[in-house]
Amino acid sequence: LLLKRIEDLPRGELLRRQKATEARLFQMGVTFTVYGEDEGTERIFPFDIIPRVIEPKEWDVIERGLKQRIYALNLFIDDVYNDRKILKDGVVPEDLLMSSKVYRPQCVGFHPPRGIWSHITGTDLVRNGDGAYYVLEDNLRSPSGVSYVLENREVLKRTFPKLFEDLKIRPVDNYPNRLRDTLGYVAPNGIHSPNVVLLTPGIYNSAYFEHSYLAQQMGIELVEGSDLVVSDGYVFMKTTRGLQKVDVIYRRIDDDFLDPKTFRPDSLLGVPGIMDVYKAGNVALVNAIGTGIADDKIIYAYVPQIIKYYTGEEPILPNVPTYVCSREKDRSYVLENLKDLVVKPANESGGYGILIGPKSSRTLRDKFRKLILADPRNYIAQPTLSLSRVPVLAGDRFEGRHVDFRPYILYGEDIYVMPGGLT
Repeated sequence: LLLKRIEDLPRGELLRRQKATEARLFQMGVTFTVYGEDEGTERIFPFDIIPRVIEPKEWDVIERGLKQRIYALNLFIDDVYNDRKILKDGVVPEDLLMSSKVYRPQCVGFHPPRGIWSHITGTDLVRNGDGAYYVLEDNLRSPSGVSYVLENREVLKRTFPKLFEDLKIRPVDNYPNRLRDTLGYVAPNGIHSPNVVLLTPGIYNSAYFEHSYLAQQMGIELVEGSDLVVSDGYVFMKTTRGLQKVDVIYRRIDDDFLDPKTFRPDSLLGVPGIMDVYKAGNVALVNAIGTGIADDKIIYAYVPQIIKYYTGEEPILPNVPTYVCSREKDRSYVLENLKDLVVKPANESGGYGILIGPKSSRTLRDKFRKLILADPRNYIAQPTLSLSRVPVLAGDRFEGRHVDFRPYILYGEDIYVMPGGLT
């Protein structure tokens, strides 16, 4: 039906709609900032007018697989900081976990409200040439991009209104309400009407559009660290009417910068003393501090075993096959086959610090060989997959492009997978 609608358009009409939509998105402020050596450049978020269609049977597998995965990872995080049964049973090597840069000893013995650590997750999926979906990575700290999904869907509905009606596409526009409910659900001490805020690093952050968009959609205050203060064991927001107690903070600031008294003392983005309030149970942080341990790329290699350990089930969504360079056998294989593999550092994101073997130079491979030998714990490697392709409008013609896909998962009173995502 989608193809038929596109074929029925007058010549040049699709390209005209693409350009008109891009202009509309820019006027709406749907942008992100790319930082170079000297200054940031504001750009429209890449947009393609051809929607990616996922059949109901495919989506059912994705949805069930993501719910299973997030459920198990939350149990894993709670276990790691408390009973450590999975470490005692030897399922995940303790030395790998304790050496992770995102392991937070400050969270040992802590139980977040409702026992939920990662309330908001963005999981990156790829589809292989055989049609099967694989998990590429988990983002359990502060996943971004959902605002672009919501805005792009709204624009596409205006561009192809009849198509959306005929195909009975599942809506995503209730995500902000779902998110607001999730934030309210984890309020401390059973507060029924909590004061919720979104904490942003500020206007110079690349995802600031998303921060302001989500705060506006949820009807909550958008604040910076300087707008909050700790007093008498609680967090307060500064207002023209005096201090106002804050119960739940949806934070878009990394652990390291959240509290200069506990983490980086040079941080100007966070709130001094907030960690003490958090551990006392007088404020909820979403996502919880310490969730990064579950998206460490070394721990990723053990997620299939983690799922089986906590649920007794086989993973519905498999991992991409992964070599862990701290294992001698894996490391030897990786060093001998760098030109055929993708090598990733454990705690980078956004594609930083990656070697794509088939497209790399000998000089770059030699550099990565030295990096791996110097710090094998910090690297994994994966084969290059034969990814499926989807049609996109490139200029005035169609092309097939390899893509990944990021659905968003909310963990509150139940686990909700938004029926869509960032492609």
